[in-house]
Amino acid sequence: MDKTIKERKWEVLLWSIALPGFGQLLNRKYVKGIILIGLEFVTNVMGRLNQVIIYSFHGEIEQAIASTNYQWVMFYPCLYFFAIWDAYQDAGGGRGAYAYLPLAITAFLTTVAVVFSSVFEVNGYLIGPIWLPIIATPLALFIGWIIKIIIVKMIRK
Repeated sequence: MDKTIKERKWEVLLWSIALPGFGQLLNRKYVKGIILIGLEFVTNVMGRLNQVIIYSFHGEIEQAIASTNYQWVMFYPCLYFFAIWDAYQDAGGGRGAYAYLPLAITAFLTTVAVVFSSVFEVNGYLIGPIWLPIIATPLALFIGWIIKIIIVKMIRK
């Protein structure tokens, strides 16, 4: 049984969230998918992202910050959110005016969160390079969605 377009969009979206490039492979965009997986792998290794994730999940935020190669990790949010948007759009989603805007703004704001993650504190506790971008993501998506609505309304006037 063939999947509906709606089911396919969700499948591609969720696989893209799991790993950049997987959604592109599902969309049969093999070269793009392999390139994105390769970029994800290189960024992960060079940024020491897996070790940083382990330290962060163990609550060892200072060690996570010390282990982070920020020159590489700053690239990750843009790669991640671009891969999600691209796969979703190729699957037939996100066709409206400025549909890309929430994810583009999220990529930008989570990159800013990475930049400030070594000094940003809440009640004297550092949040770190993993948790701060994760926490910032819903807020960034909301801000991007609001900006998109404002721009679309301004254009329609």
